[in-house]
Amino acid sequence: MEHIDVAVIGGGQSGLATAHALLRRGLRPVVLEASGLAAGSWPRYYDSLALFSPARYSSLPGMPFPGGDRDRYPHRDEVVAYLTAYAGRLDAEIRTGCRVAAVDRMDGVFVVEPEGGGRLSARAVVAASGSFGCPHRPVLPGLEEFAGQVLHAADYRDPAPFAGHRVVVVGAGNSAVQIAAELARTARVTLATRGPVKFAAQRLLGRDLHFWTKRTGLDIAPLGRLLPGPPAHPVLDDGRYRAALAAGRPDRRPLFTGADGTKLIWPDGIREEVDTILLATGYRPDLPYLGRLNGALDAEGNPRHREGLATDVPGLAFVGLEWQRSLSSNSLRGVGQDAERIARRLAVHRARR
Repeated sequence: MEHIDVAVIGGGQSGLATAHALLRRGLRPVVLEASGLAAGSWPRYYDSLALFSPARYSSLPGMPFPGGDRDRYPHRDEVVAYLTAYAGRLDAEIRTGCRVAAVDRMDGVFVVEPEGGGRLSARAVVAASGSFGCPHRPVLPGLEEFAGQVLHAADYRDPAPFAGHRVVVVGAGNSAVQIAAELARTARVTLATRGPVKFAAQRLLGRDLHFWTKRTGLDIAPLGRLLPGPPAHPVLDDGRYRAALAAGRPDRRPLFTGADGTKLIWPDGIREEVDTILLATGYRPDLPYLGRLNGALDAEGNPRHREGLATDVPGLAFVGLEWQRSLSSNSLRGVGQDAERIARRLAVHRARR
């Protein structure tokens, strides 16, 4: 069995920020990334995705986001390039193509089992695998009976395959509105939501919203945790998405009440042929490999933790969870502060052993 210091599971923004913080504390992480590239889920997001925060607020610790225009909103491919460059500068071992099948604990030491064989023993484990691999598919009326195509936003790349189709996008968040508006240029699209879509201005008094959340402390812990949370995130908008909905491209309707074959049934009783339902309904922590680790997860598969530290498994930590400690915990702009705290606590844990 190979012996390592700290196993960091996931080589995206959370895992890379964690590796950086651990190195600063004198710990030697080994990053285990399931894909072939140390960029996390970013290469798999839809083609038109851009960050919601400007470049100046979108950096991991130790390396500013490149480019002359600090107020632009970087495109998906820019983020991929940034993360791979960041990984290349880290003095840490990063093993790509290494998906973790299970983590166990024997005699106070973690045993990490990658798919394909081999085992590693580690003093500590940081789960930084994000949520893209666990798309949330809620129970919706008629969804199981619908005979058309059902996709999740995780499956969506671009509007070309849907040209001329009838599409219903379910969700009221940023991705739901952005995908629906993009699809509406070439398809007949309805945004189906449980309630009205809530918008937040992208810019206030000439400044991006993230300037104000950082200035007021709402974007960082601990002040951000004083908000009643986790809150529903409004759609960040420069005006175009609100205008698209107002123009009916897409139109918004209350959630459908059932299905009959390829027809959806709307609350007013109208039955309508639909080609595709696209669920933009978010994600859940992707942590199946912790299923054998007693006390790590609750009955629903969610991590049992307090601000990223496992409550019942000493030496186990999480980084990159939504609302882990603040509004920005699972973002490029905020994951670094959580990673630093976890590294500090793991260094103390090792010193006590």
